[in-house]
Amino acid sequence: MICSLKDLIPPMETPDTMLNPLTGVRDLQAYLTMAGTGVFSELIDGDTFRFYSDGQWKRSASGQSLPVINPTTRRTQYNISACTREEVDQMFVSAKEAQRAWARVPLWKRAGALHKVAALLRQHKDVIAECLVKEIAKPAADSKTEVIRSADFVDYTAEEGIRILSEGKLLLPDSFPGNERNKLCLSSRVPLGVVLAIPPFNYPVNLSVSKLAPALIAGNAVVVKPPTQGAVAALHMIHCFHLAGFPKGLVSAITVNVSELGDILTTHPAVNCISFTGGNTGIAIAKRAGMIPLQMELGGKDACIVLDDADLDLAAANIVKGGFSYSGQRCTAVKVVLAMDSIADSLVEKVNAKIAKLSVGAPETDADITPVVSENSANFIESLVMDAKQRGAKLWQEYRREGNLIFPLLIDQVRPEMRIAWEEPFGPVVPVIRIRTIEEGVHHCNSSRYALQGCVFTNSIHRALIVSDAMETGTIQINSAPARGPDHFPFQGFRDSGIGSQGITNSIGMMTKVKSTVINMPVSSYTMG
Repeated sequence: MICSLKDLIPPMETPDTMLNPLTGVRDLQAYLTMAGTGVFSELIDGDTFRFYSDGQWKRSASGQSLPVINPTTRRTQYNISACTREEVDQMFVSAKEAQRAWARVPLWKRAGALHKVAALLRQHKDVIAECLVKEIAKPAADSKTEVIRSADFVDYTAEEGIRILSEGKLLLPDSFPGNERNKLCLSSRVPLGVVLAIPPFNYPVNLSVSKLAPALIAGNAVVVKPPTQGAVAALHMIHCFHLAGFPKGLVSAITVNVSELGDILTTHPAVNCISFTGGNTGIAIAKRAGMIPLQMELGGKDACIVLDDADLDLAAANIVKGGFSYSGQRCTAVKVVLAMDSIADSLVEKVNAKIAKLSVGAPETDADITPVVSENSANFIESLVMDAKQRGAKLWQEYRREGNLIFPLLIDQVRPEMRIAWEEPFGPVVPVIRIRTIEEGVHHCNSSRYALQGCVFTNSIHRALIVSDAMETGTIQINSAPARGPDHFPFQGFRDSGIGSQGITNSIGMMTKVKSTVINMPVSSYTMG
């Protein structure tokens, strides 16, 4: 385990100081692929990244910018435009106009345009991944994987969209009592209009395309509001849509000061659908949304129930992978372990041994544990740890923090009165609650305000299915940690974890509406025979 970030924090990147974080040698290739250069040069004006509207990269008339802080250095890495209300309004006007024309574009052409985007994402994966490393401290290899996964998502959506949207239904009336066969009902799916897509910081590329691709194949326009942390990677991703030749106004990306214009965006009369991934803000958005479709994933407190007949080596490996991957900053991370008393000691020892092997450091080094996204996030995680410690929980590692870097921590003997039993840390901290019965574990899960995913480890399929049926959670994994993918699987949360279901097929369905045409005939018509 690396014990400190000292000497691992890379210098701020400029053409003259582009240093490899490990060797200290100037890295020309890294400069050639750095953000805002080469094919992406039109994204940046001076030291500020532009926003994308009407098929052009523009500097906001406000003249103001928002800083994007590098979580590792805790210094400003990039600046993004702080757009105005007028720029927001104009973007939606353009989106409405572009969508009307796009809805008339043949389905096979829409799919072809998306395939171009996928190819461009793969071509430019290095520079987009580098943005993720600098903006959200995602390990380098994981950052590249996110971009490749996003390209795969776009390709699959193009193909699935053709299959889904090319089909309609013919209904005959005489199956309902009292009716003759004198009508024909033809139903099909049509686009909603303009989709507002709001992705989170932890997957700003993948969770943008998971909204963009289904919306576009279905004939919608999309306005993306990327997170501040992750905005530059998202803007580079948007440029791939620009390079693919999408009509101006159809795809837009606006960067705003959320405290000033967040409500304007989410309540704008031009918005016909909101797809949001994030935290409690989504609940406030849902209350204000009115009569428009919502697709929301708002986080989770994903529980891992380990029964007394489980394969403990398998369970321990998945707890560490599920709880500490990307420093626990995942909605589907293992957020609490509910272990049967009889096996808890052995399980905790196995988990603790695996934690000791995790590397800690800067994302450029592909460390297992990297800094969390912000100082506020680190402070919140620390408050949960200190509350548990003060209330008598056992910390298996010494609590250590260096800036935004929190070292991996296993907290045992957690009780329901502790905050960490219920609150989502979004960091490299895994609490363990010991339970006496299966019912006790299920009750804890179902008492949470969150219900995104959960998992159960057991060698009995009968017991696994009983637990799965009893847990009121969007998805239950059997003998594996929670996970969002594969991306065509349904993905949904109950209670405060969300509204609607994601997954490529479900997203296409959600971003369309059923329209029927009824043909009335003067006489009843039956087949000959």
